[in-house]
Amino acid sequence: MPESRPASHPLALAPVTAPPRTADAFARRFLHNLNFARGVALSASSASDRYLALAHTVRDYLTAHWLEDVRRQKETQAKAVCYLSAEYLLGRQLDNDLLAAGLAEIAAEALASCGVDLDELRDQEVEPGLGNGGLGRLAACFIDSLATMAVPSIGYGIRYQYGIFRQTFVDGQQVEQPDAWLALGSPWEFARPEDAQTIGFGGCTETYDDDGVERSRWVPAWNVQAVPYNYMVPGFQNGRVNTLRLWSAVATDAFDLRIFNSGDYEEAVRAQTFAENISKVLYPEDSTPQGKELRLQQQYFFVAASLHDFLDTMLSDGFDLAALPERVVFQLNDTHPVIAVPELMRVLVDERRLDWDDAWEITRRCFAYTCHTLLPEALEVWPVELLGRLLPRHLEIIYRINDEFLDSVRERFGDDERLVRDMSIIAEQPVRSVRMAYLATVAGAKVNGVAELHSQLLRDRVLHDFDVFFPEKFTSVTNGVTPRRFLRLANPELSSLITAAIGDGWTTDLERLRELEPYADDAEFRAAFAEVKAANKRRAGETLRARDGIDIGDGHLLDVMVKRLHEYKRQMLKVLHVVTTYEGVVSGRVAAEDLVPRTVIFGAKAAPGYAMAKRIIHLINAVGEVVNADTRLEGRLQVVFPPNYTVTLAERVIPAADLSEQISLAGKEASGTGNMKFALNGALTIGTDDGANVEIRELVGDENFFLFGMSEPEVSDLAARGYRPEEFVQADAGLRRAIDLIASGAFAHGDRSVFEPVVSNLLHEDRFMVLADYASYISAQERVDAAYADQDAWIRSAILNVARTGFFSSDRSIRDYIDRIWHTPPLA
Repeated sequence: MPESRPASHPLALAPVTAPPRTADAFARRFLHNLNFARGVALSASSASDRYLALAHTVRDYLTAHWLEDVRRQKETQAKAVCYLSAEYLLGRQLDNDLLAAGLAEIAAEALASCGVDLDELRDQEVEPGLGNGGLGRLAACFIDSLATMAVPSIGYGIRYQYGIFRQTFVDGQQVEQPDAWLALGSPWEFARPEDAQTIGFGGCTETYDDDGVERSRWVPAWNVQAVPYNYMVPGFQNGRVNTLRLWSAVATDAFDLRIFNSGDYEEAVRAQTFAENISKVLYPEDSTPQGKELRLQQQYFFVAASLHDFLDTMLSDGFDLAALPERVVFQLNDTHPVIAVPELMRVLVDERRLDWDDAWEITRRCFAYTCHTLLPEALEVWPVELLGRLLPRHLEIIYRINDEFLDSVRERFGDDERLVRDMSIIAEQPVRSVRMAYLATVAGAKVNGVAELHSQLLRDRVLHDFDVFFPEKFTSVTNGVTPRRFLRLANPELSSLITAAIGDGWTTDLERLRELEPYADDAEFRAAFAEVKAANKRRAGETLRARDGIDIGDGHLLDVMVKRLHEYKRQMLKVLHVVTTYEGVVSGRVAAEDLVPRTVIFGAKAAPGYAMAKRIIHLINAVGEVVNADTRLEGRLQVVFPPNYTVTLAERVIPAADLSEQISLAGKEASGTGNMKFALNGALTIGTDDGANVEIRELVGDENFFLFGMSEPEVSDLAARGYRPEEFVQADAGLRRAIDLIASGAFAHGDRSVFEPVVSNLLHEDRFMVLADYASYISAQERVDAAYADQDAWIRSAILNVARTGFFSSDRSIRDYIDRIWHTPPLA
């Protein structure tokens, strides 16, 4: 090829610049994208055309800052955070990016000058199917805060073609449908196929002589290509834009023309189908061996691509790998990315030919691990047979890490083989497996829990022996949520009221909400706050009516429980409260007119293979069908369950809520973040002392929180004594009547068999002690009714919840990570 000539055009030599920040310039850019990117005139365009042109226009304004930030990060070699997460529950991007870029008013004016309605285009956006629940939403909040705080970072994950699933209900039962969020493409991503990484699987390892040094290498049996798609992550009105890089799997040899021409069309694309399965769906159902293998493939696929991407593209020429811990920290968001540990060791030892001890010193300073659970079954383990078959070299590396670690345990504690067995990364029973949380703890520079109680229980119970061995490793960072999305975007009326009271600046300094406290005693402010809440209820009602055909009662207390459906979160306890209230009226013991009008809103997805969770969803819908149709209640109790709860729906429901249900069994919820979002938007919490509920209650005050249930030590004591759920049923007539009503078939058209498994589970197992906390919960709900009757006092408590929960900003969480774990200063 001839040598390229030096650039001479002024634009080729100048930095990339964003378009002018005027309505006229924005309109011109919008029409240019509509005409030349979409290929249509405005007069012939569809709403989808106009939305895509708008998205590209907003993207154009961010791109100059993004390219400059990428350049400066590489040029300065500033220490970066690589956030490794299996999911990112982003929510819609248009309004978030308009807010971050300070373009909302300019865009509205520009579009209006073109005769285009911005609200119509908002409705065209499809929410990315990249996450499931709290873990993914937390990751999205954190990358938002990292950009807002100008910390160099890259979020790494998977570009799932069909998300987790789109939830529908058929006869009240959950049915999973593909979430085809990419059907029309995504205007927010930049495909970079030229930056694809080749990822190997299977095969064998072999040893060879390298100038007298015996080395190992992995010979994979098959490969896939990891193709990156970049998303921009803008900081809030600071001109900084970080990167979210998501990987999509494609075959290295996607199409065999010879086989195709022979007529075997299915076999011709078999490799393509096999490879693309890796990035098809989030959390494939893993009750089968094939499902388990696919999950492990996913995890290795994205971390291997991410590590190679950073090492290959972000380090300066001739970079000394001994300095890697001063250049990057890889944050492991739960156990899903932990296979990155042996992958980095493999790269350093086998490919970069470092000595094992030098490589281990680098590795153990480059990783940090966040544990998000207290449930033993949620701490991932991989069978040795599967890991050895899929990643044979990695298993060898894990064995050596474990052998050396156990040698150090014996050196310190002697030949206590029980302790050695308990701390081993390799579990011998029930099948020989690799305990990924243990691997992350041994390899990580730091291990953190996500709320004060969770972190203490992590040290005392889940990883106690490791805390004794590595006391300096363990720390705590309480989760947080971004106020940009969950106040500024979700609750614009409340945001305006806050700004009018305390001025600007609170969006990036949420502790300033404390300045609202005196306004709780200001009658005029309380009236304005009440009107904001009423307006949010009307808006939520309009959304549910348009989206799902659901009408919610005027003037009702909105009682909301939205979270992943799992037995430990205890949606069943909420159902028992509804059934108890209903039974009281239909039995004649309670007059309908004495009920505080209440609408209970559920939102939850159950994992496809989680049978009991799906039965509980069916029960909720069945109870709602009966309750909502029974005229004896005079419309004063309503149960609604909109399917497919999303971030977009959350932005309508959360600001409208009066009561936030955070009712997990104490000692089971790591933190929660929904509890924070509700409190920040002026909902009062009914909850146990679990997860971050403890810190919320301490901050807002006992008088502004409805506490119920056993404490964690009481739960442990009851379990140790032997929990017998039937004893609680015998002792409580109200509980007995509620369970009998469910068992009678009253919510199944008289068929007692439909919900028999749910009733039997409660009576004979009740692993999460729903029945033990029932009486306390019903009593707390009676306190809720009494408090809600005094609307002025309720609004005062709601204001104090907003004022006292600024601590739960994800910006504060990131500051804690920087101070306690990462030590990554902002890029000046």
